[in-house]
Amino acid sequence: MPPNSVLTVSELLRSVRDALERRFPLLWVRGELSNLSRAPSGHCYFTLKDAAAQVDCVMFRSRAAALDWEPRDGAQVEVCALVTLYEPRGRFQLTVEGMRPAGLGPLYERFLRLKEKLEREGLFDLAAKRAPPAFPGCIGVLTSPAAAALRDVLTTLARRNPAIPVIVYPVPVQGEGAAARIAAMLAAANARDECDVLLLVRGGGSIEDLWSFNEEKVARALRASRIPVVVGVGHESDFTIADFAADRRAPTPTAAAELVSAPRAELLGRLADCVRGVGREMRRRLEYAMQNTDSLARRLVHPGERLRSHQQLVTQLRARLAFGASQRIHRCSALLERFQATLASVDPTAVLARGYSITRNTAGGVIRDAAVVKEGELLRTTLARGWLESEVRKKPAL
Repeated sequence: MPPNSVLTVSELLRSVRDALERRFPLLWVRGELSNLSRAPSGHCYFTLKDAAAQVDCVMFRSRAAALDWEPRDGAQVEVCALVTLYEPRGRFQLTVEGMRPAGLGPLYERFLRLKEKLEREGLFDLAAKRAPPAFPGCIGVLTSPAAAALRDVLTTLARRNPAIPVIVYPVPVQGEGAAARIAAMLAAANARDECDVLLLVRGGGSIEDLWSFNEEKVARALRASRIPVVVGVGHESDFTIADFAADRRAPTPTAAAELVSAPRAELLGRLADCVRGVGREMRRRLEYAMQNTDSLARRLVHPGERLRSHQQLVTQLRARLAFGASQRIHRCSALLERFQATLASVDPTAVLARGYSITRNTAGGVIRDAAVVKEGELLRTTLARGWLESEVRKKPAL
């Protein structure tokens, strides 16, 4: 470029941009996120800073959409960026192609190895997880007494249902030895058996800050707990081993408190519904009882009326019995008369009375044929009145 040539602003800035991009290829830069904002277009704008300097950054929508975690102000990150110059404003900036939490590499590998190991053992099986009680009589909170998470939990519980007792089990949630003390406090809370559900909570932080919740001893203590445990660690995008091992995972400490406490207004509303339902059922039962009483009253007869009714029935039965007996006697008399007439018609004495007689031999046999008697044989003849004895002198020739 000639020494005395005059450049336009655009030409100058374009030259500087080209020089920067040639001098600094794609590289990784570490710093703290601040002033993070997402435009309606989906592009992300933020500042990356350390203790001594800061630089403006842009991450276009296609790159931001590829993130599997949610960046937030204050997070320590590592960005894969292109050093460039934004010509319309003459502003030095980084065009970010990728982003990861600072230190994610080795720690994240440890996280994945432990997660895979415990998952193979069945420590995260859904069938082993218990639902927190719908109406706990007492809630235990495991966290640091100085943590903002404790204030959030207590504020939420007091707002939603101040009648639920809360027991705080103080334990460090960050730093060396914190994991062992968390596991010990979980065991102690179970031994004391004072609560129906336990909340293990802490606020957000870097992956290093939350690492106590990625320790194996904490995961095993969570599964060994007889009391259901809800873990609310960090922000919504933060996941730890404790989240997978717990009976329930809440995205934040506040959400953990909301998960185990029904709002007082909701409970009062449900109670009012129950009272109204019981009232309706009682009225319905009383109405049914009154209707049944009316029905029974209509069927109820005065004892005197019942006696009169029975007396009338007895009188009717007596009259029917007398009539029936009379009819039976009449029928029997007529039958007897018919039998008497029949007997009279075949009575031998009646035949004799009409002039007939009966002749028998000495053996008592009735003589019906003259051929059976002999001359000189004695016969006895029965008349209507008396009898005669005779001797056969002659019998006609046949």
